[in-house]
Order: sequence, then C-alpha cells, then structure tokens
Amino acid sequence: MSKPAVGDAFPDIALETPDGATIKPSDFAGKPLVVFFYPKDDTPGCTTEAIDFTTLKPEFDAAGVALLGVSKDPPAKHAKFIAKHSLTVPLASDAAEDGLSDALGVWAEKQNYGRTYMGMVRTTYLVDAAGRIAKVWDKVKVKGHAQAVLEAARAL
Repeated sequence: MSKPAVGDAFPDIALETPDGATIKPSDFAGKPLVVFFYPKDDTPGCTTEAIDFTTLKPEFDAAGVALLGVSKDPPAKHAKFIAKHSLTVPLASDAAEDGLSDALGVWAEKQNYGRTYMGMVRTTYLVDAAGRIAKVWDKVKVKGHAQAVLEAARAL
C-alpha cells in the first residue's frame, strides 16, 4: 500500500481520546486540521513537541486550525502526560492494528543501535477544510517545527 500524498483524502479512522471517547478526522470537517504523530509520551523530543504545539495553540485557534497529537500510547498514559505537562493540545491513541498510523505509513520499521523494531515515525499532516492532505512533514525535527506548521496552516 502506498502512503497517501498531498491532495489525497486524509483517512477517516477512529482514535481513542484520554477520556475513552472516540474521535475521527472527519469530526473536524470544515476547518483545517494539523495531526502530528509522535513516538511516545513523556520522552524528551515528544514532550518538547507537545509543549511547543500547546504554546502555539492560541495562534492555531485564532487561525481556525484544529490540532491533534497521536501516538500508540494508551489513553491513560495520554491523560498522565497531559496533566504532568499542562498540555492543552488534544491527544489521541492509535493503538488499534490497521489504525490511522498504519493507513498513513507512519507506523513503520525503525532501527536504533542495530536493533530493528516497529515504531512511530515522527510525521505531521496539515489537512485542509475539505479533508485533503495539504502538506506533509516527514521525519520531523522538533526544534522550530510547531512554528513552521503554524505558518503553513495560516497560508491555507
């Protein structure tokens, strides 16, 4: 299966929120949406990324752009992560097999210190108000990323 590209419809696959509800990308229909996929709650890079998006959330809100952070961590872990770092950006769990991260190809084989394993490739999608992929950031470097995404979202 090939990864969806700019111009393709963003897959509408349900995710679980920290309170046990479900959320789908189509719940944001009619407004742009930023979905950032990150490997693991409460690790240095992921914490920095979530805090950066939280810091800029009022600017995303002012631009009419919704935010959603996604990892494979369970909802209870997301709740602890949110509380520990006072995050205001919504997070969702994509723990199901054949979930959203699988459909997008961001749950992939990775290597670290000679070990091969499956993991989340830090990737961000900007989805337009019609539910189409407007921009993709692959293998994201955290520093300055949230600001770059905000600038792209404002340009939609």
